[in-house]
Amino acid sequence: MATPIVVPALGESVTEATVAKWMKQVGDQVKVDEALLELETDKVTLEVFATANGTLGEIAAPAGATVAVGAVLGQITDGAIAGGEIVSGANGGGATPKAAATAAKAAAVPAKASAAPAASSAGSATPITVPALGESVTEATVAKWSKKVGDAVKADEALLELETDKVTLEVFAPTSGTLGEIVAPQGSTVAVGAVLGRITDGAVVSTNGSGAAAAAAPAATSAPAAKADDLAPAVRKLVAENNLDPAKINGTGKDGRLLKEDVLAYLEKQKSAPAAQPAAPAQPAPVARPATPPQPAVELPHVPRALGPNEERVPMSRLRRRIAERLKQAQNNAAMLTTFNEVDMGAVMALREKYKDGFEKRHKVKLGFMGFFVRAAIQALKEVPAVNAEIDGPDIIYKNHYDVGVAVGTEQGLVVPVVRDADKMSLAEIEQRIAELGRRARDGKLSIEELTGGTFTISNGGVYGSLMSTPILNPPQSGILGMHKIQQRPMVVDGKIEARPMMYLALSYDHRIIDGREAVTFLVRLKDCLEDPQRLILEI
Repeated sequence: MATPIVVPALGESVTEATVAKWMKQVGDQVKVDEALLELETDKVTLEVFATANGTLGEIAAPAGATVAVGAVLGQITDGAIAGGEIVSGANGGGATPKAAATAAKAAAVPAKASAAPAASSAGSATPITVPALGESVTEATVAKWSKKVGDAVKADEALLELETDKVTLEVFAPTSGTLGEIVAPQGSTVAVGAVLGRITDGAVVSTNGSGAAAAAAPAATSAPAAKADDLAPAVRKLVAENNLDPAKINGTGKDGRLLKEDVLAYLEKQKSAPAAQPAAPAQPAPVARPATPPQPAVELPHVPRALGPNEERVPMSRLRRRIAERLKQAQNNAAMLTTFNEVDMGAVMALREKYKDGFEKRHKVKLGFMGFFVRAAIQALKEVPAVNAEIDGPDIIYKNHYDVGVAVGTEQGLVVPVVRDADKMSLAEIEQRIAELGRRARDGKLSIEELTGGTFTISNGGVYGSLMSTPILNPPQSGILGMHKIQQRPMVVDGKIEARPMMYLALSYDHRIIDGREAVTFLVRLKDCLEDPQRLILEI
């Protein structure tokens, strides 16, 4: 009897993950609720636990594999394991995994006398696939390979770098062996789940020089197989559906093998070619109709300009191109507007200075600025509920709960963990929760639930020295508050000029749901609470 190990629910809008590593091997004994492996999504790393006692009988998804929610990762069996196969009581006798391993080792000794058996046993290959790249990211560009065909690789060793519109990430070896094939060379555009290369079982390095022969043996045995298999099923289906001639398509696989990616690229070129070719003869038509020249039907191709003596042309990276596209999309999809105000931080700073030691001693956390801003923002949100709402089609959803997202910068990028029900927390509880989420973010331990469902976001660019900025909305939220650097500036206080610690505040909001009056009211309410912190206690 076998119990499947499946991919659990990964959170809102997350449909797949990458197997980061297995903590158990085939044949290991496992217990209920024992961690078996780690899955990585674009936001978090989470563990998958055993649902039954027994033996890990099969690993269906090795490290590096991309898996969907509900997919089978492996099997837990009731029997012992011998050589990777389940041994039942009827035919397994009293064999134990250790005895089976000894037998397998003894059986492997004669293979050393001949290179041919070793080559045939090394014929299996483990694919290197494109991992999950994050929400709404479906493809990446191969930036560079760190290994060459024939190089020895170890499990979890970095093989190549992929570049997306958000990050550059490394792809690691799912198993030890030899890099037998590079399917996607540098510069290739690859989709999630596509095969980048393959790792074979053959050895490469040997002190007596036999490693090269061992590496060559699998290649020699795999060549006839490549000739025998005309087309893979997926490729054959694509070719048939589109009435293509396989001989006209350039194959990039091993020994010129035609891959699915080759056919898709060929189809893409066919689609773009007809649109580009008629552009030249179509130009005279607009001349005859003067009403249409301002809006040409076909976008003309970009013509690179000539470079000067002290100029250099460098291709824009895929990351930079996508950032440019997404920034423009953000402008098009929401009616974003930013309004500003400034706040005198003197009262809050004096309060922190007076009570910081006692606060830290009692609550085991430092008294920061963010707790005051969260409390003040909640007071303002209660007074201006549209800032805490969102647009859902033709409707507005007003939220009577206050789940505040706090932007945290990490080495992997910016994440926004959520302080849930912040309105029900004390100042100390808010600071403790923010500190805990910050540590988990920097360690990459945040869960999906901790990163989703916020109603309003606060971003503190002041920690990096920003004096003023216009933060971008975090959809589907309608408002985001930007904090900035505290700067001494001359201000008029009671008719006298004084140097005061001032901070600019920025509220970016969706003008479709929030009017200017409401945005200004929100910031003024926030300013009042921070310049007179007693209001936070009295909630006035």
